Amino acid sequence: MFAAAAIALVGVCAPAAASEPSDEAKRFGARSSVLDVSLSPSGSKLAWIAPGPGHTEVLYVIDLEHGGGVSQVSYNDEIQADLGRCDWATDKRIVCEVYGMARRSDGVLLPYTRMFALSDDGTDPIGLNERRSSRALGFNQDGGDIVALDVDGEEGQLLLTRNYIEERTTGTRLANSKEGLGVDLFDVQTGRRKVQVQPDKGASYYLADDDGNLRLKVRRGSDGSGRLTDERTFMVRDPGGNSWRRLEDISLNGQPVSFSPVAVDAVSNSLFAYTSLGGYRALIGVPLDGGNEARLIAARNDVDVDGLIRIGRQRRVVGVSYATEKRSVEYFDQELAALAKALGKALPTQPLINFAGASADESKFVIIASSDTDPGTVYLFDKTSQNLEMLLAMRDPLVGRAMGEMRPVSYPAGDGTQIPGYLTLPSGSDGTNLPAIVLPHGGPAARDYWGFDWVVQFLTARGYAVLQPNYRGSAGYGEAWFGRNGYQAWDVAISDVNDAGRWLVSQGIADPEKMAIVGWSYGGYAALQSQVVAPELYKAVVAIAPVTDLEYLRSDARAYTNFRFRDGQLGRGPHIAAGSPRRHAERFVAPVALFHGSLDINVDVRHSRDMSNALENAGKQVTYTEFEDLQHGLRDSNARREMLGSIDEFLNESLAR
Repeated sequence: MFAAAAIALVGVCAPAAASEPSDEAKRFGARSSVLDVSLSPSGSKLAWIAPGPGHTEVLYVIDLEHGGGVSQVSYNDEIQADLGRCDWATDKRIVCEVYGMARRSDGVLLPYTRMFALSDDGTDPIGLNERRSSRALGFNQDGGDIVALDVDGEEGQLLLTRNYIEERTTGTRLANSKEGLGVDLFDVQTGRRKVQVQPDKGASYYLADDDGNLRLKVRRGSDGSGRLTDERTFMVRDPGGNSWRRLEDISLNGQPVSFSPVAVDAVSNSLFAYTSLGGYRALIGVPLDGGNEARLIAARNDVDVDGLIRIGRQRRVVGVSYATEKRSVEYFDQELAALAKALGKALPTQPLINFAGASADESKFVIIASSDTDPGTVYLFDKTSQNLEMLLAMRDPLVGRAMGEMRPVSYPAGDGTQIPGYLTLPSGSDGTNLPAIVLPHGGPAARDYWGFDWVVQFLTARGYAVLQPNYRGSAGYGEAWFGRNGYQAWDVAISDVNDAGRWLVSQGIADPEKMAIVGWSYGGYAALQSQVVAPELYKAVVAIAPVTDLEYLRSDARAYTNFRFRDGQLGRGPHIAAGSPRRHAERFVAPVALFHGSLDINVDVRHSRDMSNALENAGKQVTYTEFEDLQHGLRDSNARREMLGSIDEFLNESLAR
């Protein structure tokens, strides 16, 4: 079907022979070579963000139509902030967003975003955020979200949220008295703004339809202290209208239903929204024409709807995905379904197809194709010529590198329940009597997927079998599987994680004297808590940014508006003390390695600091590495390389390899 072609935008590495540990850590620890990618409205230009030296990010542009080579147009070298996203507003102007973390004088961490626009040659930069006034009564964390990239009849202008901060009025008539979230029409060339929606203190977010019309405002309730409650109000308006009306109660099959809107469809004049149906997440269509009966769009009775498949500059919804053993897609758009099928045949070794961008007329697509053993490649597909061009490798240092195949498996828990997971063996291994690692995922409201994982592949490259359990408490398998979540029902989740290790031994895959557990975030918590309940099972423990005390999680949330969510998630009772590994350091037998970033808002750094102190005070073997100014994901190639190298050395020593 496709004419094959390729253009070389970046260098690639030749297949590697057996590497030294430091070289492996450098290869696998390097951040993805493509952090974000965007296609211009005409489809003639490509922009992408790549990691630069140290903690920098670099924005590159290439003219695919006229050539001229790759141009560096912008960069970010702030360690406490990341250049995370760039979109073409026009064929000449690009809009970018920076994600950062600040610390208040009392120590509270404040995440923030800032946006700027610039020309595709790096000139004429302008900020999309207003300068902070000395009269402002607070720090503006919200730099704005793009609600619509294209507004009909308004070329070069986009819909952008704007957060108003009230100002002191003493001594001036010019102070801003408005507060809340509104929407502006923003000119990316001149920087001029035109108010489209006045600020609303209760507004949480806005949605536009795929024609660029602002259609939905979501208002969140709050208590007297400003903390968010579960109360939500949905306000809607007609295309081109200015007046908002409340969306009344909605039913599905004649029964009242609660839902969470995620997109607006212009053609059917309805919301795409998630709801619970039979204990699983389903996708429904909620009418915006005054009717109150929703329609079922997509659902299964074994797994949740995993996510929406969206395409184009207005993120048009074209399908849904499900994740069973592997992710599958149900397309609503038959042309795209046929295209995805054809791409699957053209790229049989890269079956995971992601439509990452499109031209305005959707005649050209940016596609990222990958697999469990392939980090991925960025392609450009031209529908008119049926030409498929290879553009960029997602991870340059790993091109041609042999990887371990990820195989879906299931194993019995202690109560007989079959637990799904993924087993990855070292390339070329016979799968018997190996050093092995159980790698529980974070979350806990998350799950592991079939696909490339840089931590998994590093460990298999070092000779380990790796098992990733989707323990009870994981998301994606319905409400019954999620249960009371992995904190309130930590005993169930940790038991499933430990049974993963026992299964590896029973199958002859793992050498029981050379088996470790490694985890990040909640996975790090699971790794530590496994020592509390089964200290003899694993011979080494690695915990990255781990939760170590459940009460710490609650108290750390008190400064934020989501405190009620965290408080309800944790619950109250004896499980808090019993499920906090920091309080049970005396039970540990295996040596522990801890890693944490100092600007971690997900799990405060004191979790690892105090866990390390508790283990030391109990006379246990522990090492702790802290990365200054890094956040929860440790998005820094040098830090990741150091961490992987340290993990490798720690496991070799602890497991006597």
